Amino acid sequence: MSPAKIGLFAVIAALSAVFFAQWISLARRRELREWPTASDLGIGLLTNFFDALGIGSYAPTTALYKFRGRPSDELIPGTLNVGSVSVGMAETVIFVTIITVDPKLLLAMIASATAGAWLGAGIVSRMQRRSIQLFMGAALLIAAGFFVIGNLGAFPVGGLAYGLGGWRFWVAVAANFVFGALNTIGIGWYAPSMVVLALLGLNPLAAFPIMYGSGGVMLPVAGIRFLRTGRFAWGPALGLTVAGVVGALIAAFLVKSLPLHWLRWLVAAVVTYAAVVMLRSALAQSATAALGERLEAGTAPPRNETRD
Repeated sequence: MSPAKIGLFAVIAALSAVFFAQWISLARRRELREWPTASDLGIGLLTNFFDALGIGSYAPTTALYKFRGRPSDELIPGTLNVGSVSVGMAETVIFVTIITVDPKLLLAMIASATAGAWLGAGIVSRMQRRSIQLFMGAALLIAAGFFVIGNLGAFPVGGLAYGLGGWRFWVAVAANFVFGALNTIGIGWYAPSMVVLALLGLNPLAAFPIMYGSGGVMLPVAGIRFLRTGRFAWGPALGLTVAGVVGALIAAFLVKSLPLHWLRWLVAAVVTYAAVVMLRSALAQSATAALGERLEAGTAPPRNETRD
C-alpha cells in the first residue's frame, strides 16, 4: 500500500476517533437519549446500500425522512452528516484500496472538500428552518435532475486518465471545495463530482476513490460541527451509523448485478415528490409568518374577508 493511502487512512481514523469520542461524551451528558427505531435502521440500510452502488444516499434518505415526517426538516442536514461518518469511513477503505488514482490529485481533492465541508457546516448549523427547507427542496430537485440525466445517457463519458495536471487539476480542486460545502445542506457530491471530473478527462473509475475518500474525511469534520450545535436527530443518526455500514458492505461485496437503470428512475420520482413537499412546507411557513406579521401590525383584513 502506498504511503499516501496509509496517511489518508490514518487521518480518517484519527478524525473518526475524535468525532465518535465527542458523540459519546455528548450522549453521556444528556439525560434523554433517543435510540434508533426499526424504521431508522431500515432507512440506514437501504439508502447506504444505494450509496455504495453510486446512486447516493442523501437524496433518498431526505425523501424517506420527509415522507414519514421525522426528523423535523431543520434537523435533516445535521442528521445526514452525523449519521454518515461510519459509512464514509468504510466506503473510503473499500474504494481507495481497490482503485488507484494519482495520489496528488486524491489528497488535494480530499483537502478541498474537507475545507468546504467545514465552512458549509458552520453556516448550515445556524440556518433557520425555512431556509433549510428551501435549500433542501432545491437540493432534492437537483439530485432528481442528475438521476434523469444519467438515465438518459447524457452524462459525459470521461477520458482515460487517472490524474489531472495544469489548469484541469486546479479546476477539479476548486469544484470539490464547492461540492464539499453544498454537501452539508444535503446536495450529494457524487453526481456533480463525476460530471466535472469526466469533463476534465478523468477515467470514471478514478472518480470513485476521490468521491469516497472526500467523504471519509469531510464527513467527520462536518459532523463535529453539527455535534457542537446539537442540530441533528439522535435516533435517525444512529440508524444511519449502525445499519448504513451493513448496507454499504452488502452492496460492495455481495451484489453482482442490479437493474440500476430502473432503480434510478424510481429514486428520481420519489426524490422529486419529496422536493415538492419540502418546498410547499417552506412556502406555507412563509405565508403563515407573513400573515402573523400583518395581524400584529393591524393591517390584515378580518378572517372572513380573506376567503373567496
